[in-house]
Amino acid sequence: MEFLSGEFLTALFAIIMIDLVLAGDNAILIGLAARKLPKEQQKKVILWGAVGAIVIRIIATLLVVYLLRIPGLHLVGGLLLVWIAYKLLLEEEEHEVKAADSMWAAIKTVIIADALMGLDNVLAVAGAAHGNFLLVVLGLLVSIPVVMYGSTLILKLIERYPFIIMVGSAILGWTAAKMIVGEPFMHDYFTNPFVKYGFEALVVALILLAGNIKQKKVEREKNKIA
Repeated sequence: MEFLSGEFLTALFAIIMIDLVLAGDNAILIGLAARKLPKEQQKKVILWGAVGAIVIRIIATLLVVYLLRIPGLHLVGGLLLVWIAYKLLLEEEEHEVKAADSMWAAIKTVIIADALMGLDNVLAVAGAAHGNFLLVVLGLLVSIPVVMYGSTLILKLIERYPFIIMVGSAILGWTAAKMIVGEPFMHDYFTNPFVKYGFEALVVALILLAGNIKQKKVEREKNKIA
């Protein structure tokens, strides 16, 4: 994959979108961890929390990129991403992050919580990067600071324009399909471009359809209880 080629820029866009959609909870995470601190210290928590998150995400993602070279793991990773993309459409996470009494305790809480919450993000970014380490680093360097500083805005946008989640889920589904198609021992099944791209489109369509059906079912059950 050549630097700044169409394929490179498409993958970079996918990584940034994945980060923005999956990491939107950072606003809540930082707010809960730093809510007892003075405003000046809250700014430092955001800054150093972002630095720590970038370092940990880069190391974890590069490790996953390396692991994806093992035969069979592209298929496993792709199937996991299909589930993550589906769950994203139904996301109703509870946040149990305790408020810290000191700045460094808050920073530690943010970094640890981000690392635990970011496992799906790491797998998705590794899959979208197609083994390109530069893409991993660039994507994270661009998106994590944006998420950390603009996370409140991102959450408001997602709340106001729910289709953003649909776009993020579709990108995840597409990434999952490309991982499955890219599995070496499944190469023979996807030599025909029509089959290959048809499969990728089908995976995305099925995820969005299943998520939409489940969402409507949950809403109907809530209305019955109300």
